[in-house]
Amino acid sequence: MHASVAMTDVGRARKINQDYVYASDAPVGNLPNLYIVADGMGGHRAGEIASSLAVESVIEAAQKSMDTRPALILQKAVRYANHRIFEKSCECEDYEGMGTTLVMLTVAGEEAIAANVGDSRIYEIAGDSIRQISEDHSYVAELVRKGELSPESARKHPDKNIITKALGIQGDIQPDLYFLEAAHGNKYLLCSDGLSNMVEDTELCRIISQERSLSEIGSELILQANRNGGLDNIAVVLAEVE
Repeated sequence: MHASVAMTDVGRARKINQDYVYASDAPVGNLPNLYIVADGMGGHRAGEIASSLAVESVIEAAQKSMDTRPALILQKAVRYANHRIFEKSCECEDYEGMGTTLVMLTVAGEEAIAANVGDSRIYEIAGDSIRQISEDHSYVAELVRKGELSPESARKHPDKNIITKALGIQGDIQPDLYFLEAAHGNKYLLCSDGLSNMVEDTELCRIISQERSLSEIGSELILQANRNGGLDNIAVVLAEVE
């Protein structure tokens, strides 16, 4: 049994919320539980459509899947969601070029399995330490990985919003998959860059490791992102291994 909370906020600079969140502690098809964050992009509300379609498609694929291995269910669900968004983006001019990030997690027994496309993130918080699990699919993150840019400079880089991989931009896509040991008491944070760009990892860790309810922690994370500028939509999904 696990506990979770999912919340999103438009932030202080945007008029439309293109982030979409989902959390189910109950089984979704053959998945024991499912947690998702999607951060859409594209004009004319297209980003909003892409992110909601991504989440709906993943849920639909998981519910219909006959597979029993969580990693395979997630992988196929991502490809199905990508296909649906790509098809929709070809329907009319307003949807052209729309896409979305997608990060998701399921906890199966003592293993947590995560899938990622784009620069939304998943963090693992164990005790009072935090580590970023997913790798950002972004231009700036690639410079950091190559050693051409420091992580500190990356936070302030003018091109940090350029992502190198997203759902819906091409006909097929493969997500990155991560396998983690889901120890009792571990918390997982799934978030859009509207949180991770506004709140430093150490501050995320301080807030999340407090002895408070997940909904209070989620609210404080959003409050902190808005205090620090709220330059983008903010998506937060927190899941705790119980």
